[in-house]
Amino acid sequence: MLLTDSFLSYLQYERNYSEKTIISYREDLCQFEEFAKEEVVELAPSEVDAALIREWIVSLMDRGYTSTSINRKLSALRSFYKFLLRKGEVVVDPLRKITGPKNKKPLPVFVRESEMNKLLDDTDFGEGFKGCRDHMIIEMFYATGMRLSELVGLNDGDVDFSSSLIKVTGKRNKQRLIPFDEELRNAMTEYVNVRNEAVPVRSDAFFIRETGERITRSIVANLVKRNLSKVVTIKKKSPHVLRHTFATTMLNNDAELGAIKELLGHESLATTEVYTHTTFEELKKVYNQAHPRA
Repeated sequence: MLLTDSFLSYLQYERNYSEKTIISYREDLCQFEEFAKEEVVELAPSEVDAALIREWIVSLMDRGYTSTSINRKLSALRSFYKFLLRKGEVVVDPLRKITGPKNKKPLPVFVRESEMNKLLDDTDFGEGFKGCRDHMIIEMFYATGMRLSELVGLNDGDVDFSSSLIKVTGKRNKQRLIPFDEELRNAMTEYVNVRNEAVPVRSDAFFIRETGERITRSIVANLVKRNLSKVVTIKKKSPHVLRHTFATTMLNNDAELGAIKELLGHESLATTEVYTHTTFEELKKVYNQAHPRA
């Protein structure tokens, strides 16, 4: 414990670590020390090897610690052994070949088709230009999967009604074409007619405010959150959730992964593949709820 105290004093007075961080480091190091004592009775820091550390990682995983928590504990142990190396207390770092467990990426949050149908078909968005526009924005996200920045940046000239194509400008100014069907065409035509009548003087933006200026990201984010709250209880209610919803819906209706990749504007297929995990998780839920022996 003398070496541990010396290390923690070094963090506090020489490295100016916060009190909270020092407390966490102390707890992590004490936890490892207790584990080492259980395994080997008494062990000097120089006698700790990679095998013991790996056993500790496994024991933490068995006890339900997340990969994030385990990696934080390993970080404390790494800092401790770097300190011991500089002090000459050990000659080999037992963590030099240790890699912590990979953090699992959270699955994308999405809205079910039935809930989207309820929102678009049965929900009152209000009268006039704003109600029509807000409904159109939700429908555009759901029908195309475009990003918030792409929707806000959309101009009238980007919508080709004759070819049924929308040109969007994505990350790093990369452009792509998104096709649209008759239903979205009719909705966009209605919106444009209402918009042009309500706001005769306006910018070139497709989606505008009542002043005629281009709509802002914050206005879109707020209206999406407000309207999604009418049909879902999920914590996250953002435009990106509607992008996830588009991709998940496409997969659930047998669209090819490569086609979804192009529609979303992903650089790599690996980015799109996360939606296959989402649909599989949904499939498991349906099975567990429906099968009598599940």
